[in-house]
Amino acid sequence: MRKKYYIETYGCQMNVADSELVAGLLQKEGFGATTQINEADAIFVNTCAVREHAEERVHSRLGNFRILKEKKPELIVGVLGCMAQNLKNKLLENKPYIDVVLGPDSYRKLPELINRKLDRSDSVVDTKLSRFEVYDDLFPSRQTGINAWVSIMRGCDKFCTFCIVPFTRGRERSRPVDSIVTEARQAVAEGFVELTLLGQNVNSYRHEEQGFADLLKAVAQVAGLKRIRYTSPHPQDIDDELLETMAELDNVCNSIHLPLQAGADRILQRMNRTYTRDHFMRLSDRIREILPQVGLTTDIIVGFPGETDEEFQQTLQVLEHVKFESAYTFKYSPRPGTKAAQFTDQVDPEKSQYRLEQLIKLQKQHTLIRNQENVGNTEIVLVEKESKRSSLNWAGRTDSNKWVIFDKGNAQIKDFVAVEITEARGVSLHGKITGVDQ
Repeated sequence: MRKKYYIETYGCQMNVADSELVAGLLQKEGFGATTQINEADAIFVNTCAVREHAEERVHSRLGNFRILKEKKPELIVGVLGCMAQNLKNKLLENKPYIDVVLGPDSYRKLPELINRKLDRSDSVVDTKLSRFEVYDDLFPSRQTGINAWVSIMRGCDKFCTFCIVPFTRGRERSRPVDSIVTEARQAVAEGFVELTLLGQNVNSYRHEEQGFADLLKAVAQVAGLKRIRYTSPHPQDIDDELLETMAELDNVCNSIHLPLQAGADRILQRMNRTYTRDHFMRLSDRIREILPQVGLTTDIIVGFPGETDEEFQQTLQVLEHVKFESAYTFKYSPRPGTKAAQFTDQVDPEKSQYRLEQLIKLQKQHTLIRNQENVGNTEIVLVEKESKRSSLNWAGRTDSNKWVIFDKGNAQIKDFVAVEITEARGVSLHGKITGVDQ
C-alpha cells in the first residue's frame, strides 16, 4: 500500500509555503497525503521559533506524537523548520523518539533521509544553513484554494534584536525572476486566482540587477492572475519606485503591511529597526499620497526591554497619526539567542499586559474609523469562503485587504463581485452585491 504523510504547520506564512514544498517532495517519493494522523506512516511538524506560544504548542504536540510512536514503532516522526534549527540539541536529548530533524535549508535532503531512516534506527539531523538555497527548481504541492503562497527569497539581513530569524533561516538570498514567474503560472493553472509573494523582508528582493518592483512587473504579466499581494516588507526598503509600480499595476493589491514595532526612537534603536518614528510617519504619509485608497496594517510589540510609560505613549501617538486599518499586536517575549534577551531591564508582565490592552482598544477605534470610510462605496470583492456567522453569506476581501460580509446571491467562490458597502461593524464591512464578474 502507498505510504502516507501528515504535516502540521505552526508560525508564519513562510512555514505554510515550506510545508507545501515538503509535501511536493514527499509525493515525488510516492507518499500520499492524509488528514488523519492515525493513518500516517510519517508525521512532520513544521515549527516556529519566533513566538514563545508557538514553540510551547509544538512541545505539547510532540508529546502526543510520542504516544503514536509507541503504538506504531515504524512511524517516522520529523521536526522541521525554525525550531528544529534553533533547538536541535534539546529536541534530540529530551525527545529521542524524533527520527528526523531538518532546518529550513535542508528540505531537499528529506527523501534521502527518510529512505536512510527506513533502514536505520538512529535519528538523522541536518540543520546546516545555506547562503544559496532558494529551492528555485522545486515546486510545492498545494491544496485547492483562492490564494497561493509563493516564496521569493529566504533569510534575513536586518538582525532586529528581538528576532531569531537570521539565526534560524540564514542570510538573505533571492530566487530568479523566471523561477518565480514559472511557479506563478503553475499556480494559476491549478486554479488559484491570487498570489501572495513571501519573504522575511520581501521588498529587499534582489536577483542580479532586478529588484522587487521589477519582480512585481514580471509576475503581473502572468495570464489569469487576478490579484497579487506581498508580505512582509521592511519600512527601510519602501521607496517611490515600489509605490508607483503598485499604482500602475491593476492586479497588484492596494495593501501594504508596514511593521512599526515601536513608536519611540530609543526603543527602535534598541530593536535595531534602522528607522526613526519621524521617518516612519513620513513614509506612511507618502504611501497614502501615492496610493490614496491603500489599506495599511502593522505589527507592534509592547513591553520591549526598557520601554517606559512615556515611550509607550509615543507608540500610541504614531498610531494616532497613521490610523492603521488593523494591527497585529504582541507582548514582548524574549527568545533565547537574541540580543534583546540579554537586556536586564525587562518590563513587568502585568505592565506589558496593560499596555497591550490599551493598544488593542485604540486600534479597534482606528479600524472602525477606517472601515467607516468605505461605507457608501462600491468595492470589488473576491469571494473567498462562507461566512462563519451565517451559511447565507459569503466573506471576501477588498483590494485593500478588508473583509466584507454579504448575501450569497448568485455569486460563487472565486468570483469577483461588486459590493455596495452598507455598514462597518466590528472589524468587518457589510454590504450587498450589485454585480458579478466571473
